[in-house]
Amino acid sequence: MENKDIFQTVDHTLLTQTATWNDIKQICDDAIQYQTASVCIPPSFVKQAKEYVKDRMPICTVIGFPNGYNTTSVKVFETKDAILNGADEIDMVINLGWVKEKEYGKIQEEITKIKEECGDKILKVIIETCLLTEAEKIKMCEIVSKSGADYIKTSTGFSTAGATVDDIKLFKEHVEKQVKIKAAGGIASLEDAKEFVSLGASRLGTSRIIKLAKNENASGY
Repeated sequence: MENKDIFQTVDHTLLTQTATWNDIKQICDDAIQYQTASVCIPPSFVKQAKEYVKDRMPICTVIGFPNGYNTTSVKVFETKDAILNGADEIDMVINLGWVKEKEYGKIQEEITKIKEECGDKILKVIIETCLLTEAEKIKMCEIVSKSGADYIKTSTGFSTAGATVDDIKLFKEHVEKQVKIKAAGGIASLEDAKEFVSLGASRLGTSRIIKLAKNENASGY
């Protein structure tokens, strides 16, 4: 697996609270240079970024981020606003309290409503694996599979841990075939990235992979 194949799976991500337009512009430039799958940025920058990249790079943004406990109507509005501003892909966070309370119908209904708002835009569902039991992860694989979403995603990158090999294996075993897998958080090297892809992840949420590639190029390797 060549590095360029890995780059094509990366949602080149910058979601830090202090991100400025200059920071966002830089990751857009890097994403275009390395031909990543998308650039994943805060909602407030979507319109500006879309005007900047035009059709050169898909724009991904986050909904209900990072805690997931916004009301469904707020998440639906966020999604509508993001798409009007030019978002091509949406990464939403589920309500984790509902998981703990076994309110599975509410979770599925929320995801389905957001997918309806997305239309043909890609929807990825973040279940924050580090906060769930194995049984809860398996149940979320079932719910996401039924919801109409395009991807199940491990993590926000803002909680106690990110993607693990075991989580990707579990996803691969329990999601239905039409649901793709995104590993996010804790992807520290190209070796990590290649392992996740080999296990079945078709997207990776990270900024480190492109930073490493830039550093290697700058060093003349």
